[in-house]
Amino acid sequence: MKPSIAIVGCGWLGLPLAKKLIQHGYPVSGSTTTPEKIAVLQESQIDPFLIKCGEEQVEGNWEAFLSGKEIVIIDIPPKLRGENRENFVAKIQTLISCIVSTTVTKVLFVSSTSVYSDTDTTVTESTIPQPDTESGKQLLAAENYLRENPNLQTTIVRFGGLIGSDRNPVKFLAGKENIENPEAPINFIHQTDCIGILLAIIEKEIWNETFNAVAPSHPTREAYYTRKALEFGLPRPQFSHEKPSSGKSISSEKVQRLLGYEFQIPEL
Repeated sequence: MKPSIAIVGCGWLGLPLAKKLIQHGYPVSGSTTTPEKIAVLQESQIDPFLIKCGEEQVEGNWEAFLSGKEIVIIDIPPKLRGENRENFVAKIQTLISCIVSTTVTKVLFVSSTSVYSDTDTTVTESTIPQPDTESGKQLLAAENYLRENPNLQTTIVRFGGLIGSDRNPVKFLAGKENIENPEAPINFIHQTDCIGILLAIIEKEIWNETFNAVAPSHPTREAYYTRKALEFGLPRPQFSHEKPSSGKSISSEKVQRLLGYEFQIPEL
């Protein structure tokens, strides 16, 4: 019998991931903070729960949400902009205090390659993270908190920029001028491969590991965004070549080697 899974955050990635897990025979409970989305989860055979993770408490029936579960997938990004800024680390600590009081023994934590600084090097999992953004700093602190918990086996997946059929950053750059770092490599991953990698970790029971996960192709920002603007019929972004470009290249070699994972969309 396959382990029962709870997904904290059934959003852009969590919802299609839940659907894929159900297709593979896993019982899945999913959380949302939006009452209107309960019906959407039910229609997909996901056991729905209205759960809100806060810095001091988890609102909602989290006991029932986590009851009988073996694995929890945490897919809630830090909110660090605007009026709703939060202490993401405190939020994760509060969530984990609930998780450890249940049957859950394994956590799959969705993180980001923003935990690495923008150095002109190839980055692997052995690279020491030195985040230079507040989001990266809080994600790294949350990673460390999870990793140090003796009651849980935690695997961390650091995704690059998330793209999909309905999501591409070229839409925000179209027609803009004087964009810096034209020669910097991109580090993106398609939603399809995000789901495939998370599923592979669960299926192969790879715990207490950390993975970088980006597509193996790394075209320059200028080449990629110019091509995508043409594909979408958008005005081409204009890049500045006045300053030298800088940027990291993320390696996903470990994903391919340890998980035996073959990227479904290697060319973005």
